[in-house]
Amino acid sequence: MTDLSDRGREFSNLLVEVFRVNGLLLAAGDGLAEPAGLTSARWQVLGVVDHGPRTIAQVARVMGLTRQAVRQTAAGLVRDGMAEFRDNVRDRRARLLALTPRGRSALREVELRQAAWANDVAARMSLAELRAVTGTLRDLGDLVEER
Repeated sequence: MTDLSDRGREFSNLLVEVFRVNGLLLAAGDGLAEPAGLTSARWQVLGVVDHGPRTIAQVARVMGLTRQAVRQTAAGLVRDGMAEFRDNVRDRRARLLALTPRGRSALREVELRQAAWANDVAARMSLAELRAVTGTLRDLGDLVEER
């Protein structure tokens, strides 16, 4: 077994914090999304297709999830009238997921709550701190992606 270096130990501590914060963010997202009849997962999928209809595979790539997970979430959104499948002229086998007016309305409702929440949380840190953390996480993501 390889012992952790000081940097390796600190990186491991960072990962634990990232996982902890991820859980907290998902719980907060569920709380923000619930009044609109959404979950964090549904909100995220709607947010991706808000930029235009996408295949399940495209949504999965953007979100870093499996197609199966996105397919299940999409099926629930379609069942609840928040999204619909459309024919894809480029590939008949890969239909496009698109927002319905009901889905767009729910998404906008959550976005308003999220903006107020984000402003409140962000007010407790300086802009420089927020930019530094964002840059560090982006760099970390790039490093992990390279491996």
